[in-house]
Amino acid sequence: MTATNARENSFATAPCLVLLCKRPAPGHSKQRLAAQIGAGPALQIAGLLLDCALEDLQQWPAARVIAPDHAQHLAWAQALCPQATVLGQSAGNLGQRLNALDQQLRQLGHRQLLFIGSDAPVLQQTDFERVTALLGSADTVLLSARDGGVVLMASNRPWPELSQLPWSTPLLGQALAECCRAAGHSVQLTGEYFDIDHREDLLLLESALQADSRPARINLRKSLTTLGEVLHG
Repeated sequence: MTATNARENSFATAPCLVLLCKRPAPGHSKQRLAAQIGAGPALQIAGLLLDCALEDLQQWPAARVIAPDHAQHLAWAQALCPQATVLGQSAGNLGQRLNALDQQLRQLGHRQLLFIGSDAPVLQQTDFERVTALLGSADTVLLSARDGGVVLMASNRPWPELSQLPWSTPLLGQALAECCRAAGHSVQLTGEYFDIDHREDLLLLESALQADSRPARINLRKSLTTLGEVLHG
């Protein structure tokens, strides 16, 4: 058996990968970053980060879903990844939108669901493989972020009510794990990653991508080098 076949077999029961995203536009994405490095550079970074997430989605060997935050962006999202199912996000905070997507997808027959955003380009294929393996023994798997959040959330079971969680705060990861455990989930936390919200995250990213040979990551690294003066203030 070749290495490629072995990897394909290991993903034979892979979960459905769901990418939640925004269409990069001035005033619409990466606003905290825009306040620190300027609207133009932040918009450029948002587009490149989305390319990295799409790179992961396009390489996923099982069911794929792309979920833009507005219904008017459905055609745009479908063009980004023609092989994926496109579902628009509902209204409400992130917890409400995740619950609604989760319910839709489970009604379509998906049992294992893995959710990512477009702001964690440090994720590797091995991370997705590890999550898939951990879902064999845990109900829910969370990849933790250094700032207290999460960069990936996966589960075999429907998510509990998520609307009251402290989204976009350092308390999120712990609160999400506790919420799932209170609903009867066995929870596995793993990793310590970082996502891209602030200027200092870009400085970490520039170093983290040095040895990354994936095309979208190479483009992102080159752009970070070009934006050097902006990033370093």
